[in-house]
Amino acid sequence: MLFAVTGVVLFAFGAAGTILLAEPLRRVLAFNIMGSGACVVLVSLAQRNGIADPVPQAMVLTGIVVAVAATGVALALARRLHRLAGDGESSAGADHD
Repeated sequence: MLFAVTGVVLFAFGAAGTILLAEPLRRVLAFNIMGSGACVVLVSLAQRNGIADPVPQAMVLTGIVVAVAATGVALALARRLHRLAGDGESSAGADHD
């Protein structure tokens, strides 16, 4: 039960960060923390009669793979947004692909 409560706390912190933070990078990180909390809750509650149920574990593993891919896309979009917004940096030192 301790892991389930920890997962709920992680999910709550991630949800609060996603809602309250303005910077795109921090929002992506908060969203990842929220997803990690959901994974911890699913794994901690995936037992029947003391035996681990493999179906929720497979779902969590699939969710981790999807989260890594989504994080890569979100970071690429955040980088593009930062580059297009300018944010006070000169374009001479910027990395252009």
